[in-house]
Amino acid sequence: MALIEISNLSVTFRANGRVVRAVEDVSISVDERESFGLVGESGSGKSTILRAICGLAPISGGTVKIGGEPVKSPRGRDFSRLVQMVFQDPYASLHPRHTIDRVLSEPLAIHGLKDADTKVMQALTDVGLPTSFRFRYPHQLSGGQRQRVAIARALMLQPAILLLDEPTSALDASVQAETLNLLSRLREERGLTFLMVSHDLAVIDHMCDRVLVMQHGRAVEELRRDDLAAASMKTDYARSLFDSSADRMLDSI
Repeated sequence: MALIEISNLSVTFRANGRVVRAVEDVSISVDERESFGLVGESGSGKSTILRAICGLAPISGGTVKIGGEPVKSPRGRDFSRLVQMVFQDPYASLHPRHTIDRVLSEPLAIHGLKDADTKVMQALTDVGLPTSFRFRYPHQLSGGQRQRVAIARALMLQPAILLLDEPTSALDASVQAETLNLLSRLREERGLTFLMVSHDLAVIDHMCDRVLVMQHGRAVEELRRDDLAAASMKTDYARSLFDSSADRMLDSI
């Protein structure tokens, strides 16, 4: 049984007086401990799928199941202990007036979990940050360090699933690699399941076992890692994304 099961998902909302069909009839099945990618250009609906899972975007059709159970609306504490999301911008996702200690201990307090001091220090160590960072504020950290804090916060409740919304796109290239390697290590150590969004097939190729290519809110093509390695895409759009990612990699050399 799939850990994440999305069937015929549609997300429709109104913006500036018009109806926007952000996602149309998309189905995804992600097994336990698998890393599954969603890739496409801006506006393809990939981030909207993550937001719909979390209850941050209105589901107008279809179903979302986690562990075989339909998600409830509104999402409750049980959902939070199973599913956590890491957002694109590590500065915007952290409260600027809260210390790192408060950022990390807050989920524990909400869920009534004890021994916060030990767990906060262990969380910092797990993501490769000194425990002395505990009483710093977000503006005192670099972008990569802030994203490590965001990842640590997402892991405080020991979820089984991480939803990763372009987690490295706001970071410098060298820091991107460090963050991706950190996520890969944590996934291996903790047996995590990833559903990851990116506009870059090279990032998805590094992180994911399978990928769904999206365009204009619709699923275009599903690929396995072997398909990416062999460049065996069946659709022109998937091929164009692959070629664009390859060009960016060459430019960075």
